[in-house]
Amino acid sequence: MKHLITIITILIMVSCQQEPKQTSIKIKLGKVANHSIFSGGDSITHWGGSLVKGQDGLYHMFYSRWKKDLGWAWVTHSEIAHAVSESPFGPFKHKNITLPVRGEEYWDGLCTHNPTVHKFNGKYYLYYMGNTGDGKNPCSPGKLKYNWMHRNNQRIGVAVADDPNGPWKRSDDPLIDVSPDSTAMDALLVSNPSVTQRPDGSYLMVYKAVGKKKKRISGGPVVHCVATSDSPTGPFKKYDLPVFTAEGHDFPAEDPSIWFQDGKYRAIVKDMHGAFTKAGQALVLFESEDGFDWKLADNPLVSKLQINMASGELIKLKHLERPQIYRENGKPIALVCAADTMDSNGVLHAWNVQIPLK
Repeated sequence: MKHLITIITILIMVSCQQEPKQTSIKIKLGKVANHSIFSGGDSITHWGGSLVKGQDGLYHMFYSRWKKDLGWAWVTHSEIAHAVSESPFGPFKHKNITLPVRGEEYWDGLCTHNPTVHKFNGKYYLYYMGNTGDGKNPCSPGKLKYNWMHRNNQRIGVAVADDPNGPWKRSDDPLIDVSPDSTAMDALLVSNPSVTQRPDGSYLMVYKAVGKKKKRISGGPVVHCVATSDSPTGPFKKYDLPVFTAEGHDFPAEDPSIWFQDGKYRAIVKDMHGAFTKAGQALVLFESEDGFDWKLADNPLVSKLQINMASGELIKLKHLERPQIYRENGKPIALVCAADTMDSNGVLHAWNVQIPLK
């Protein structure tokens, strides 16, 4: 009997060793319906949408927009707007401007951009990048030129509301400011926050940062930093640890969207130059046990620069960016992205798209 128990114990141990916990996931994209493209037509450029479901049963999208005749003027004239739909896949209808211009004296007074919205413990939190400056737009359609004052004034903020319809309360101070140390990774600017709640109830943020080590107006290198907080409104503790790095690249990644699923942190990241896969510029998947040490997933490629339409059409894109996972009941059901194509005159036509997940 004793030997039988020993044999059974060994068999159980071997069985457990042969069945490791499978926590790696693969993102599979479905086909896109026409009504899942949210465009401003010939007059308004749309960019970077993020979804949340309200108590009213509607789906609320917060997205960036600016007048198309200004050219690629996001850095000076973007504003965060609000649209609603009965489905996470649209069609969406513009409702109002959520974070409008409020004066150059404010840190986010002239530009609000790249929103990500979350519901935490019954309240809604809209994280975003804002800036201020002289308000001058050097762009025109087909001519991309930065206003470096605005670009380098980028900071991170959060607006809070009891309902996605508002009112939204903004802060007069950034949530994440640049570090005063001129050698810090985020000494020049901070932008593009992504936030998720951790299993212990605290909060993890990954954000884009530019330092001053590169002696040029654009600064550099461009990295991503990690910060944590016990509250969705901070204060956030920064860590001196760059993530999504690649040897030989000063700017390998952008637009990480993070979430926690099946015991791991996940992130969909824009691969800027093919630093992580052979697909070139693409969306790729990273995973992490703790939110600090990120590794490329077993199945990293999420999407090349294209969209498969339900009609059978394959749309080739100039850019596919700002990926954000929308989940219901903990299950990812949609990937919300900004996309654009370029016309024969070199003018970008940008819009938001909600891609179903298989």
